[in-house]
Amino acid sequence: MQPFSLTTPIYYVNAKPHLGHAYSTIVADSLVRFQRLMGRESFFITGTDEHGDKIVQAAEKAGCEPQAFADSISAEFRALWPRLGLIPDRFIRTTEEHHKKAVRAFLQKVYDAGDIYFGEYGGHYCYGCERFYTEKELTEDGLCPQHQVKPEYISEKNYFFRMSKYQDWLREHIEKNPDFIRPERYRTEVLSLLESGALEDLCISRPKSRLTWGIELPFDGNYVCYVWFDALLSYISALDWPEGRFQHFWPGGEHLIAKDILKPHAIFWPTMLKAAGLEPYRHLNVHGYWLMRDAKMSKSLGNVAEPLDLADRYGIDAFRYFLLREMHFGNDANFSEEALVARLNADLANDLGNLYSRVLGMAGKYHGSKVPDRGTGGPEEERIRELAAASLANFQTLFGSVRFSAALEALWELVRALNKYVDSAAPWTLAKNGDTAKLNAVMYALLECLRKIALHLLPVMPKAASTLLEQLGCKVDVSAVRLADELEGFGTLEPGTELAQASNLFPRVDTKAEAAKAVPAPAKEAPVAKEKAKAPAQPEAKGQIEYADFQKLELLVGTVLAAEQHPNADKLLRLDIDLGEGKPRQIVSGIAAHFKPESLVGRQVCVVANLAPRMLRGLESRGMLLTASGPEGLRLLTVSEAVPPGSVIS
Repeated sequence: MQPFSLTTPIYYVNAKPHLGHAYSTIVADSLVRFQRLMGRESFFITGTDEHGDKIVQAAEKAGCEPQAFADSISAEFRALWPRLGLIPDRFIRTTEEHHKKAVRAFLQKVYDAGDIYFGEYGGHYCYGCERFYTEKELTEDGLCPQHQVKPEYISEKNYFFRMSKYQDWLREHIEKNPDFIRPERYRTEVLSLLESGALEDLCISRPKSRLTWGIELPFDGNYVCYVWFDALLSYISALDWPEGRFQHFWPGGEHLIAKDILKPHAIFWPTMLKAAGLEPYRHLNVHGYWLMRDAKMSKSLGNVAEPLDLADRYGIDAFRYFLLREMHFGNDANFSEEALVARLNADLANDLGNLYSRVLGMAGKYHGSKVPDRGTGGPEEERIRELAAASLANFQTLFGSVRFSAALEALWELVRALNKYVDSAAPWTLAKNGDTAKLNAVMYALLECLRKIALHLLPVMPKAASTLLEQLGCKVDVSAVRLADELEGFGTLEPGTELAQASNLFPRVDTKAEAAKAVPAPAKEAPVAKEKAKAPAQPEAKGQIEYADFQKLELLVGTVLAAEQHPNADKLLRLDIDLGEGKPRQIVSGIAAHFKPESLVGRQVCVVANLAPRMLRGLESRGMLLTASGPEGLRLLTVSEAVPPGSVIS
């Protein structure tokens, strides 16, 4: 299988790391991890671009030399990645001597081929973009389309790359390779640029009389290299071009960028490679912007999300999951902390966390927290195996095609199906009826599917997925995992393997500023003499309450994980109830005369969740079950269809 190398943009050091940087690099890290799990030798590159006008201006503003400024900001980028769980194989700086040498060698090669010439040029120069714009590229008001400022008109003698020479070649290459630029919308945009008019030659130098902070041209010491020509070459200098790792990894080279730098990567870079006699990269993967309140994030607008703060608050892996799941790669996406919390509670706490909690809880109750034998299944178990294979195959195809959100949705189809399978298979009923063979088949199918899900989450949530595998008793050598093998086999878990007794890896995030005030428990009534009644007693009218009083109640749906007789009271049962909090809630209820403990496991119940804790015969009860009494006895209040634990009753 062809080796795989992936490069994020070599980030400019004129800005602090922000959410966009974090997203690009997290996506790249996840994609590289995925390729390794698919069996491809992979190499992950990122770094910092440290030359050009903007760096000089920023350094002057900071009161230091350009190199000192670049050292400081580059160190911030390098320090950020490990804190977000990122481990690039190569962090390159364009001020490295190795890179400078490679740039000079590349320039000389293209110059010797006759594709660099000296000429005079006048154009609208944007210092923010560090490039010249033509009249038609500016807005109607004559502004830079990216920075919305009026460029300075500059006329000077410079060196030019004959980019126009390769216009027809580039168009044909893109048309013959439909996935060269993906998603499709950006391929279409680039073809439109190529077809809208003749491709102009590219100015690739700056006179030292105006700018000294750059790499000197090998054929004229009075000029330095244009920053974009310099920065793009870091993608191959990081692979030790023209020797070293370049020969091994470049045929499978890929880039991952934001849409604002599409033109340099989709037009400048492939034509530069062609001029030097090198093969173009394999794919250019282009993502959209993270917006806040439908506007691009900007410190000047005060709408910037700090990635480290979010990762520290919600956990690195949960943060990584949200970014890949929320943005449909290629499109813009709106960021809000409310959306982040909603996604974590719905997907991780309610769906995946609840599934692990339920299955491990039942495995503890019915199998002593060990993997059972494979049992004797039926059509339902066969359908689960088929669904798992289809879901995982879709995940692998979509993830490899940089459709990350769709890939995770494919995986969550299996997660949600398994939650429904628990309800329909009803292991608690099988255990009650003594159907051991079927019970074992159901539980084994659930545990094996959980293992496969965790393996496929390794690229996205490496630490959390490893913990999930440990809870299943799996000691996994990630370097030996081959996800493709998981589409066929079903039976890797060894019977008898020790399992964790519980899983609370994804607790629900409490969105309330403070818990609602507890509702006081009703006072005990004095015993009264028994009287014969000719008709059932009617409940005493309670009188009206204010709506605000009702709002104090926190009513939630929970799933009973375990139930047993209270050790010190015949009329009480002790229950462990999953309310989506990560850790089961202990509730003591006086329903022992009406329900056998084993009949309650797996059932969904309605709970007053913010009732003040009470000690009942030595056990603390943190909540109250809602019941209804009628002619046929006591009934538990429940929901008509299964819902995630912690769902609010309103």
